[in-house]
Amino acid sequence: MKFLRFSFQSRKILLFLCEGGLIFSSVMAGVYLRLGTFQYESVVLKAFVTVSVCLVCLYYTDLYNIRIIRDLRELLFRLIQALGASSILLAGIYYLYPQLIIGRGISLIAAVIIFFSIFTWRLLYRWFLMSRGMEENILIIGTTPLAFALAGEISTHRTLGYRVIGFIGEEAGVSVGNPVELPVLGTCNDIPEVVKKYAISRIIVSVSERRGKLPMDVLLKCKMGGVEIDEGVGFYEWITGKILVDKLRPSWLVFSSGFKKDQLTRVSKRVSEMILSFMLLLFLMPLVIFIALLIKIESRGPVFFKQERVGEHGRTFVLYKFRSMREDAEEKTGPVWAEGEDGRVTRVGKILRKIRLDEIPQLWNVLKGDMSIVGPRPERPFFVEQLSREIPFYNERHSVKPGITGWAQVRYEYGASVEDALEKLQYDLFYIKHMSLLLDLEVIIDTLKVVFLGRGAR
Repeated sequence: MKFLRFSFQSRKILLFLCEGGLIFSSVMAGVYLRLGTFQYESVVLKAFVTVSVCLVCLYYTDLYNIRIIRDLRELLFRLIQALGASSILLAGIYYLYPQLIIGRGISLIAAVIIFFSIFTWRLLYRWFLMSRGMEENILIIGTTPLAFALAGEISTHRTLGYRVIGFIGEEAGVSVGNPVELPVLGTCNDIPEVVKKYAISRIIVSVSERRGKLPMDVLLKCKMGGVEIDEGVGFYEWITGKILVDKLRPSWLVFSSGFKKDQLTRVSKRVSEMILSFMLLLFLMPLVIFIALLIKIESRGPVFFKQERVGEHGRTFVLYKFRSMREDAEEKTGPVWAEGEDGRVTRVGKILRKIRLDEIPQLWNVLKGDMSIVGPRPERPFFVEQLSREIPFYNERHSVKPGITGWAQVRYEYGASVEDALEKLQYDLFYIKHMSLLLDLEVIIDTLKVVFLGRGAR
């Protein structure tokens, strides 16, 4: 599975590098078409500024998220959005630093070339990945709900480079009620013939019970013949970025790779977060004072909202936020989840919650050691007790410190139900399994995207 993860990351790097080169070449082409020469003052520096801004905007419009771009219309919309944002940012940079201005005529020519070159490159990239010769043909052993979920995920994300041919079940030719209506190509006895006939390059095992039901000798022969053999839960984890909890067994968690908590990672994470939270608190102090004044001017009550939350190993702590609701928000209802359009939220609170500024005081929780910057979001004891009864493995999210932001927050929209809590747990377990400073950095970068675009959890 490490190869699969590397494959995803290498595709992103390929797109990033190629598009950086295309943008640079487009700017240079604009210079030549406008001036008839490449001799232009600081042209390389100015081109690199354009490249940097465009790549950042391409990233923040999800054009490097290979799971999101499903069709050409989506690609076209996000590309226009990214280039529009780039134009606005570059205009701001040129206003602050006039020496970086590249010229209106050159900019217009370059913008047209950038748009058509990136769009054409993406079309070629999609065609290359989705062409029958480049896609990996996948055979799924089993007709379980997990098998159907896998087929659905793969079929709706064709740019992942995989194509499900069909299933191996208990009886061949049976019409299977699954998201993509793929056939059952045979039974376990037919695996060698199916692999040869359909040029299968990967087999995914997704059966409810393996003992005595899997032809291990056949699978071993396939593996020795160059066919990749993957386990269903693990494959689903890598293509979705979450662990499928309702199909999970404790034995998988016990024997699965990952979930390592070595001392070096813990110490380096703690030290880096202490330094970062201290610096951010100092830097944001003027903003903290300004927000405090706005809260006091609008409504009665304290500036800070304090609430008991469940932290690492189930220990409770006091979480701090800027107050965004009325002081009597839960007097009549008791503990309830916040809703998307919550009438208890103040006018200032709506703004703070939308751009996540109400979370700033939690930097103090990080400094104290109650929380991390990145980790599962802490819940209230009332909800933890309820959710731990209804959701399997829910308490495993308390094996690490809770965070101001997390993998679930940047991967899943805001929700306020048991079903949403289950979905977020699946992302939280993925984070705990693969916890590292690099993954933390990815979450922080994506959190900035969530803040700027107003998406994600509250």
